[in-house]
Amino acid sequence: MDKNLLAQREKLSAHLIKHLNRRRMAASFVPTAEAAKAEVLHLVRSMDPKPTSIMRCGSESIGSLGLWTELAALPGVTFLDPYRADKTPAENADVRRRTLLADVMVSSTNALTMDGRLVNLDGTGNRVAAMIFGPLKVILVVGMNKVVADLDAAYARIRTVAAPANNIRIESLYPGVKNPCMEDGRCHQCASDTKICNIWTTIEGSSVKDRIHVVLVGEDMGF
Repeated sequence: MDKNLLAQREKLSAHLIKHLNRRRMAASFVPTAEAAKAEVLHLVRSMDPKPTSIMRCGSESIGSLGLWTELAALPGVTFLDPYRADKTPAENADVRRRTLLADVMVSSTNALTMDGRLVNLDGTGNRVAAMIFGPLKVILVVGMNKVVADLDAAYARIRTVAAPANNIRIESLYPGVKNPCMEDGRCHQCASDTKICNIWTTIEGSSVKDRIHVVLVGEDMGF
């Protein structure tokens, strides 16, 4: 990426890290997606005691890194994957419930405000539920393209970018899902029977210090 944009994002990350720390969340900055992958693996491997279970969630940022395969291959780890094609919907739903007891969650956030708040819009709620409570460690990989000025900008970003893009992404995975944003790429604030935009959350801080670790990435990641 452009070296000047990367330099700007690295300088901005210092401001974001300060505000995340103030909200009792740990944070770090890496310049590239490849460095983010190494950072996540380091954070997981350095946990004491070693994690015995890791949950998978539907994060485009993490999926693009190829991290799921490497996390699943860690010795002594049970990989809780609720997206297995060889399982029934009921079986995958049961795994989703069990992910709340995983030692580690690796995911992203839909938007990060300049003062360190994490804003998300979820479908079933398992992703945001685990961010809030359950897993002992939550690692969020966040491209700097997701940084916004404030809460209003976070909601606008999610409605105009993240939500329609996620709907289009899942169309090929779940053919029965049909929402109006899949047709024209814009949010209709619909009440579709297959709506995946059901649950808004804003994380203002962590009650357990450093339970949440935000890995800021200089490159764009996810949507």
